[in-house]
Amino acid sequence: MTELLQQVISEIQKLPADQQDAIASRLMAELKDEQRWTEQFELTTDEQWDRLADRVRQEIAKGETAPLDEAFPLKP
Repeated sequence: MTELLQQVISEIQKLPADQQDAIASRLMAELKDEQRWTEQFELTTDEQWDRLADRVRQEIAKGETAPLDEAFPLKP
């Protein structure tokens, strides 16, 4: 276990049980979500990536996309 994780756990242990459980639930959900994404990426074939890239290129050519800075504007 890393030092940072040990520090976090130490701080969480100071909290009331209901807050500890709430944090634990969020962490567990995050871990499971990360595992699902990792599995999905590992199962994605080169052919599937190629099809996805082709689809994105088609959407760009048709003007069906927006610049990234419009979707996620930079904060000043």
